[in-house]
Amino acid sequence: MYHFNDNHCPVSPKVFNAISTVDVDTILSSSDAELRPVLSCLVRMSLIAPMDQSQASVVLQVLSRIELVNSIVALLSIDFHSLEQDVKKEQQLKLKTGGSSTESILISNLTSGPALEFERSDPTRKLRLVLSELMCLMAKDDLQDKSQRPSELFDHKVYLNEVCDVLAIALAELPALLQPKDVCEALLCVKYGPDIICHIVANQTDSYLDVVHHLLENGGGLDDEVEEDSARQDALLLLARMCPAQALGIRARCVDQGVMPGLAILLSLEHAKTEDSDLVEFITGLLLGGTNQNKSWISQYLRSSQKRSSAPLDLLRHELTQHVAHIINECPERSLPGHLVLESTNLLKLFSALRGIAGLKFCDDEVNLLVELITRHPPPTPAGVKLVSLGLCMLIAFNSLVSTPGLEKQALDWIRTLVHEEKYFQSASACGGSFGEMLLLIAINFHAGQLNAIGDLVSTTMGFKITVRTNNLTRMKQMFTNDIFPESVVAGHAVRVPVTRNLSGDLTGFLPVHCMHQLLKSRVFSKHKVSIKSWIYEQICCAASPLHPVLPALIEAYVHSILIPPSHRNVGMDQLNEPLTEQEIRRVFSKVIIDRVPDMDDPCSTPVMPHATSRRRLSAAAAKSGGRRRESGLFSPPKYQDRLKHERTPEDELCTQICLLYYILLYEDLRLTNMKSLATTGKKVLKYSSDLLAELPVKFLLSEAESRQDRLEGMFSSLLRLCVTQFPHLCLVEDWIGSEGKPTSLKKCSLKSRLTPRMLKKCLENAEKCPAKAVFVLQQMQSLSGSACWELVDPFISSIQSIARGQVARQVQELYRMVWMQLNAVYPRKLWLFTVNNLNPQESVAACDLNQEELSLDPLSVLRCDPAVFRSGSILSIVLYMLKACLAASRTRLNQHLQEQPTAEVGQTPDMEKEELKNALVLTQESAAIQILLECCVQRESDLSPSQRDKESLGDKSLLSNLQEVQSLVCSYLHQAFITDPNLAKLVHFQGYPTELLQVTVKGVPSMHICLDF
Repeated sequence: MYHFNDNHCPVSPKVFNAISTVDVDTILSSSDAELRPVLSCLVRMSLIAPMDQSQASVVLQVLSRIELVNSIVALLSIDFHSLEQDVKKEQQLKLKTGGSSTESILISNLTSGPALEFERSDPTRKLRLVLSELMCLMAKDDLQDKSQRPSELFDHKVYLNEVCDVLAIALAELPALLQPKDVCEALLCVKYGPDIICHIVANQTDSYLDVVHHLLENGGGLDDEVEEDSARQDALLLLARMCPAQALGIRARCVDQGVMPGLAILLSLEHAKTEDSDLVEFITGLLLGGTNQNKSWISQYLRSSQKRSSAPLDLLRHELTQHVAHIINECPERSLPGHLVLESTNLLKLFSALRGIAGLKFCDDEVNLLVELITRHPPPTPAGVKLVSLGLCMLIAFNSLVSTPGLEKQALDWIRTLVHEEKYFQSASACGGSFGEMLLLIAINFHAGQLNAIGDLVSTTMGFKITVRTNNLTRMKQMFTNDIFPESVVAGHAVRVPVTRNLSGDLTGFLPVHCMHQLLKSRVFSKHKVSIKSWIYEQICCAASPLHPVLPALIEAYVHSILIPPSHRNVGMDQLNEPLTEQEIRRVFSKVIIDRVPDMDDPCSTPVMPHATSRRRLSAAAAKSGGRRRESGLFSPPKYQDRLKHERTPEDELCTQICLLYYILLYEDLRLTNMKSLATTGKKVLKYSSDLLAELPVKFLLSEAESRQDRLEGMFSSLLRLCVTQFPHLCLVEDWIGSEGKPTSLKKCSLKSRLTPRMLKKCLENAEKCPAKAVFVLQQMQSLSGSACWELVDPFISSIQSIARGQVARQVQELYRMVWMQLNAVYPRKLWLFTVNNLNPQESVAACDLNQEELSLDPLSVLRCDPAVFRSGSILSIVLYMLKACLAASRTRLNQHLQEQPTAEVGQTPDMEKEELKNALVLTQESAAIQILLECCVQRESDLSPSQRDKESLGDKSLLSNLQEVQSLVCSYLHQAFITDPNLAKLVHFQGYPTELLQVTVKGVPSMHICLDF
């Protein structure tokens, strides 16, 4: 086998290229020694009549100065026709005997050995001797005998050049019998086979690629230690040296066919001697960027090569070591210049892949050089941060890098230096995450004992899956938890890490949010009394779409750290975090974004800036319940908004509000669930006021979360569960399966002038006399955006009693109901309050403006309205919708009241008795509502006009009266109520109702047909 560094090549690349391109000037300038391997080709060229006489004269000029030309001319002067016949017979004889017979047709009567006979013979006999020996080799090659065999003729260095001349002439004159690729395959089993192959190919340059491809196809995948494969590797390497332009092509073919990985490495090392070296990139690409087949091919070779003396692997390791040493020598005073950062990163990544994927065990020299390179200090650029992060992961993943006290101290000092340099805790320019965050996250996981998480972090940084053995992390864990990052230091550093601006799922890498999540889960902030509230609040305010997957988990961990003690043995409230204040929450929800969020289903929707929404005029009652908060100074633009990036979109603000709503709902749910355990501590926890909860745009945010589930990381399901528990009146069945959208069957009519409150009020109040104008303005409202439509809510709701009159056209009433449902999707609770206050008869003694709290405590206030409402089907459907919602809100309010008042002392009312009293009150409210509705179904004399009385006296009941429509709506309500609670049906019938309604209820309420024990 040849040594890689001896640069041995039988044929000069210059001469081979000159022969291939017939470059006569190069041939003329070459020395006799350089031209010696291709003399056979040059002699044949001189004897053939050329097209260009000038070229022939140059060749003759070259040959005239070489004495060996005469012997080659003599070889070309023999009778090749008779020789061809004898060669055919020789081939048949060797195939029969398998090449083991001493009989030969080409030669006979040998008086001495082949070598001595070759020296004494004439040209004809020399040719016959070489061909006879070649036929024997080719016959054994056909029998798949690949072992190296001694050959007296081919193994003598003295006769090598002359034998090569004979073979070159034989291949040229007997092309039908001797193919270059077959001859070269057979010559691999002789001692100087690679050199002879180069001579043959140099004299027949057009066969170069055929020979190379044939040798590669028969090459092995991994067994380069076999003699025949070693000779094949040497032959291909010499051929590549002979034609350097084809070297990378040969390497690429090795990779594509998955053969001879050792040759691919040697060719890469050959190419590394040039200025365009791609050694590191090539090996790294095979291990990290190639297909699984290529990765397995190269890694298996590297693993097996470690168990034996493998020249390609040894040369590769030596070259990489020299490369690392060169970089270290370029580094003054332990600092790494910027132009060497990328090169160093690629080298470390390659060594990581060699160790992690190919299982290469580092030697002492490699360990020392790698630690020296890792502990250099690059500039604080994104590339420098990446290099430092990769170096840290290598120290964690490969314990051999810190196996001695000296190496351990060197690594420890390096990490400590980086910890004290604040620039590494700042995210570098155009860099999603920094070394500081990753270092902090590693320390957090070490403190929490989550070693598997550290392995995942290391694998993500390195770019491939690596198994980090937990027992190898013991010393590294001690270094991080005791020497570098004690818990108190972790907590102190974490709160100083800036939040990630516009945090979204598009950002990759290790961000501060990862660190905070782990610290909150391990209760480090609570333990060391470090306030984290401001950081959490600012990070939520900086959330952007699509939602980052860690942010929901961060909110959950934060809420748990506020309300739940770290352990049952230690329930002291001094170890709990602080909740967000109402003022901070109101700052976020002061931004009205209902119309500025692009519609997921309507890309052409035009955003409307609802600047006047926060100053819209409500009734005195609505202002008393929620409107005054919108006018208060708490809604002035907060300071944090000035620090946000200006490119935040309305969808990003929506993402922030959804996250904050999730925090509030989760906080209230967890507070009520753990109220008993919290009460035992004797300390009060923050309870968010009913005014704040009433101001939250829950329904709007929930609907937006539903339409953007793919951008909220699965938060919608958790948000829906919490809303159904705490705000069931905002999650009615009608809202999900029968949502009222903008009608498409009605033609939209646009007014020439903008719709004003005064115009709307005038048209609605005159709907009885001029229904056309009322239809026009209501259709105009349907085409408005949510905020623009809400600005008209005052005149719209104040005209509800005018619309409820029996003489108003049915189309007007139905359009009014649809617009009301459209407003219900904006601010439903304020709309209910406003509607109830306007339906309340002003001449009633109990007439007064209610607020949200009073409405939830007295849901029957919804039915305290003008009698005309109970004869208008469209308006009554609105009332029934509000009744369901208010009864659900009342039930939730009572349940929460019981949860907030747990039985803690002896002598108090037991929980079971409280539950029974609550159920009785709920049942009383619902039964009272049903009784009121049933009474409204009783026919009155005023319900029939004179014409209807005449028709009824004649038995004509074909027309559906307003009373029948009302009865149908009430029966539908009763049917749903009885299905929800069958005991309610029992109670209502126990109480009794007018007997004339029995015919109506029996037909209209199917759920009455049940068996009950009275």
